[in-house]
Amino acid sequence: MPGVMSGVKISSLGCYVPPGVLTNHDLEKMVETSDEWILQRVGISERHIAQAGVATSDMAVKAARAALEQRGIDGGELDAILICTVTPDMMFPSTACLVQHQLGAKHAWGFDLVAACSGFVYGLTTAAHLIKCGTHKKVLVIGADTMSRIIDYTDRNTCVLFGDGAGAMLLEPSEEEDGFIGFLNEIDGSGGDYLKMPAGGSRLPASADTVSQHLHYVKQDGQQVFKYAVRKMYDICTELLNRHNLTIKDVKLLIPHQANRRIITAIAERLGIDCERVIINIDRYGNTTGATIPLATRDAIESGKLKKGDIVLFTAVGAGFTVGANLWRWSY
Repeated sequence: MPGVMSGVKISSLGCYVPPGVLTNHDLEKMVETSDEWILQRVGISERHIAQAGVATSDMAVKAARAALEQRGIDGGELDAILICTVTPDMMFPSTACLVQHQLGAKHAWGFDLVAACSGFVYGLTTAAHLIKCGTHKKVLVIGADTMSRIIDYTDRNTCVLFGDGAGAMLLEPSEEEDGFIGFLNEIDGSGGDYLKMPAGGSRLPASADTVSQHLHYVKQDGQQVFKYAVRKMYDICTELLNRHNLTIKDVKLLIPHQANRRIITAIAERLGIDCERVIINIDRYGNTTGATIPLATRDAIESGKLKKGDIVLFTAVGAGFTVGANLWRWSY
């Protein structure tokens, strides 16, 4: 069910991508592909890859510290930490516990939120509710994924898509008109087989057979994911706008999950929004799963396309299938 909320703002943003870069020309030496094929199919030129020994929590901490520094506070002021990821450091403890410890967030609780590429949108929704209910003052939402750890670099259909990165947004109460307008999230488990990592859980625990069959890597039916993503992101954005008596003309900026340039342009065309009002940065980062929306938001701010008072629409589709959208009036 949708919610109607106010009095919650995004007060700071921090991002991190590892320095290592994997270009399309690098991939040409690894699998049967080409720079031209990748650009035409998904619009990616390069992606950042974490060096050996770097885990999701490491990148999450760097993004979190950048957000806290921008706000001028330390981890001790946080009430909760939500980590949106499909690549936790380990099955347990949660990555949120690891990040909480590194940040010195002694007063914060938290958890990992698993909604794949929709994770950050779900995290914003959850954090906004925590603040709106009056029990939390500062909630940090972090989208972070080390996708390179679960990608099969012999599979040209998936290895060209993903990169590593992290982004964090700090949410706080607001007495002004800026902030959270509303949300709409859905899941459709009938699409679960189209995008998944088959092994590593209780159904197919790790074994010599699962490793030899490459079942601990991302498996995707690209055509099914493409069709669902275009249809559902259009549907959910349209419905969310209608529920708040808004139209796409009221939206200053659309910031969609960065999965595929063709998906993004198809959604924009169906919504009737000009390309200048859509953020696309997949060419430089690839699909970083939980981190795409904060990374794109940072680029929107730095380019001057997102300013205080602008209405911004976030939307994403992920494995599950999961789908979500958030409407915000930007607060800084």
